This record gives sequence, C-alpha cells and structure tokens, in this order.
Amino acid sequence: MLHAQPLNIAVMAHLHHPIASPFPGGLEMHTALLTEELTARGHSVTLFAKGGSHTTGTVVPVLDAGFHFAKHPEGPARDAQTRHLDDAHNTTLNLIDEGNFDVVINNSLSPLPHADPPTAPMLTILHTPPLPRVTAVFEASGYRPSPRQRFVSVSAANARQWRNHLDDISIVHNGIRLDEWHAGVLTRRRSNTAVWAGRITPEKGLHVAIEAASLAGMRIRFAGPISDQDYFTRTIAPFLSESVQHVGHLNHGQLASFLSSGTVFIASPLWAEPFGLTTVEAMACGTPVAALPCGAMAEIIDQRGGVVAGGFSAADLALAIEQARRADSTAVRASAARFAAGVMIANYEQHLGELVNQDILSDSEMLAS
Repeated sequence: MLHAQPLNIAVMAHLHHPIASPFPGGLEMHTALLTEELTARGHSVTLFAKGGSHTTGTVVPVLDAGFHFAKHPEGPARDAQTRHLDDAHNTTLNLIDEGNFDVVINNSLSPLPHADPPTAPMLTILHTPPLPRVTAVFEASGYRPSPRQRFVSVSAANARQWRNHLDDISIVHNGIRLDEWHAGVLTRRRSNTAVWAGRITPEKGLHVAIEAASLAGMRIRFAGPISDQDYFTRTIAPFLSESVQHVGHLNHGQLASFLSSGTVFIASPLWAEPFGLTTVEAMACGTPVAALPCGAMAEIIDQRGGVVAGGFSAADLALAIEQARRADSTAVRASAARFAAGVMIANYEQHLGELVNQDILSDSEMLAS
C-alpha cells in the first residue's frame, strides 16, 4: 500500500543565519515559507536550523544562535568555520536518521547530505549556482545519485549550470504569499522614485542601480542588510544623499509597503541570480521591474511585469527603467500570480509523494524477492 498524506518531513536549513524575519536573503525566506505552508497542509515538519529560528513546525537547533558566519574568512579561520558548520550538519543527519522521517528536504547548501545521504529519500533544492564543495562530491570517481534522491532547481537558468554535474533536474519556481504583498498596494507611491531591496553586497549591484537611477533622473531608496561593510563604506556611502537613501533592513510587513512606494523596482544582479524573490515581491505589489539581464531575470520578468535591459551597463539599465515605469500596475500584479506559494508547494508535494511512494514500492519488491 502506498504512503498516504500527511508526511513526516525533515527540512535541513542552511546554517549561516537563523530562519527568522527579517530575513537576510531569499533562501531564509523560502525555508520559512516552505515549512509553514507544508505544516498548514497537514504535514508534520521538523526544521533543523540555527538557533533563533522560528516556524509553525517543530524547530531543532543544531547550531548556537551566537555563531557568527564570516563571509570570506581566510586560512585557519576559514577551515575552523567549515569544520564547525560540518559538525552541525553531521548532527542534523544523525538526528534525521534517528527520527523515522518519511522524506527529507535539503536546503542546506552543504556537501554532506550528498556524500553521506540520510536513510530516508531526499529532495535537494538547488538555490545557488554550483558550489565547489558540493560539485566535488558529484565529480568524485564512482559517484552516482541514488534513485532515492531527487534534485529541483528554483529556475531553468540555474538548472543549466548544474546540468554540467547532474543529469536529471526538475524546475520548481520559488513562490510567495501573494496576499501579503497585495496588501502593500494601498501605499502611496512616491513620484519619480525607484526602490531596490536585497543584501548589500557587490554581486547584487546596488552601485549600478544608483547610477542607473541617476541617469534616468530618479531618486532611489534601498532596503536590506549591509552584508559587506567594506563595499558599503567604499562604494555606496559616498552617494548617500537626499536622492539616495538607505531605509534599513525591513521585515516582511515593512518591505511590502516599501516596495509599493516606488515608481519602479530595480533589480541589478551582477552574478547569475538563481531566482530573485524581491523581484517577484515587487511585481506582486504592482511595482514594475527594470532588471539587468543576469541569471533568471529574463525568466521571471515577462512583458507585463517590467523590462529586462538589453545590456549590462548602467545606461542600459536606465533605459529599462524609463520603459518599465510606464507599465500598468494591474498587469504587473497579474504577472506575479504565476509565482503563488500554493503552486510551488503543490509541486513540492508531488515530488515528495513520488519519492516516498517509490521508496515503498522498492522495499516491497525487495521483500517479494
């Protein structure tokens, strides 16, 4: 007999930050939404995460909340940080094996669940471009993913990079709770003002967005955590003025109002952006998007939602801003409906159910033989 819903699901979070609002980035937001929506659908969900995490499911802290993740440590500091994170991920895997889970969702970014997979079937969600420590496992002699493991990517653009290492990757686009963002559309829009939101790091291209807004004759207000203080101090701070303002790191409710306040939202990734949740959130608020053509931008921004620049310069982005700001807010919101949380969760449920049923059938065949 095949396994019926609900499922007993273990979720492996990545451990750089707690899974709690205000979210440092899209991966933390995705993990929180995933656990909450699966719990709301009647599944038993246990989140293995850094201390300080919060969800409607059960949270098992596997790393102290006081642990500080350094982005670019060197030498012994890098090795010590890697060992500390690996120890916590090994603890997670041991607890999962002891917990009688039906299936595991791997959001960890760690190589360990691939090098030493849990006994339960596992769905790995690929949120980033290929990571060297993970691909080193895939490239090891004799490695072949088990049929009890399945891989999905948050975009086709991101999957294309991983297909150099994995043959079979499905696509499940990230989703958002549309109603949480529609609520912000009552916010009064500031005339001639662009908005930007994300981690303030070089690869997010805030400096390009600032220049592009200036070329387009617009003010710019930006939100997000300063994840690279040196970049902020050297490259961003000199431009701060009445026309260039940092509004801080906002929680979800504040962010909805903020995104709704702009004439246009600027997405300026300078790396292969795997998805871009704030881009979809802005569209859900009715704010059209002007974006650089990196990563998944052209995949998630259609003609209703905004304009993807024809090149990578600030001038190219400024032209996209001028074109996008004329978009109809109702059409922009309609474009975002493609990324409803319910659609994402239903796709994940299908993958999880197939993995569990496949595992049961495999066990039945072994007993019959």
